[in-house]
Amino acid sequence: MAQQLTTQNEMDAFAEQVARELGTHCRTRPGYPHKLGRIIIDDENRGLRLYQYDPRRPDRLQIYAGLPDETQVQAPSIKVTAISPAHVAREISRRLYPLHAQALQQVTQLTARQQAEERARRTVAEAIAAHLPGARVEEQHRRTRIIWQPTPAPTGQHAPAQVDSLSVTVGASGDRVHVEAGGPPHAVLPMITALVRASQE
Repeated sequence: MAQQLTTQNEMDAFAEQVARELGTHCRTRPGYPHKLGRIIIDDENRGLRLYQYDPRRPDRLQIYAGLPDETQVQAPSIKVTAISPAHVAREISRRLYPLHAQALQQVTQLTARQQAEERARRTVAEAIAAHLPGARVEEQHRRTRIIWQPTPAPTGQHAPAQVDSLSVTVGASGDRVHVEAGGPPHAVLPMITALVRASQE
């Protein structure tokens, strides 16, 4: 018969037993506030978040395997009945760990692609900025900007709200670059010239 996990103490005790079934060096720690749950750190330092996701079914758990970066790849999870700690541990090993390995591979591939994009953007941006005295390079989310003010504001005065800039974006593979210049003609022309010079070097 499945265990009814209705209190945090019951959840804590059950998670401790699951941790022992998973491995000799597994440990647990508190989950997030306002949720009936517990976190298990397994022998390979993977974080497993156990939650009771439906109070009407206190015998059902949802278990997530944490990722180093969950902003782009969703943490894999399984739902399992709390028949016994041994049963839950088997389901984690049989169903959740393979999903976790696939998700980690996706994270690794995305990270490598984004690093290639960033290197390509920085190479282009720094080559252009070298021809624009006083230009600075700024990283934004998957976008690099070159900020350049050919005519600095007089001392004691605030710089204009609209600065002249180049934005550099790179395709998903890191091998195609798009450059966009913004500002009045007298500022854009030197930026385009700097881009041409950089491409000829």
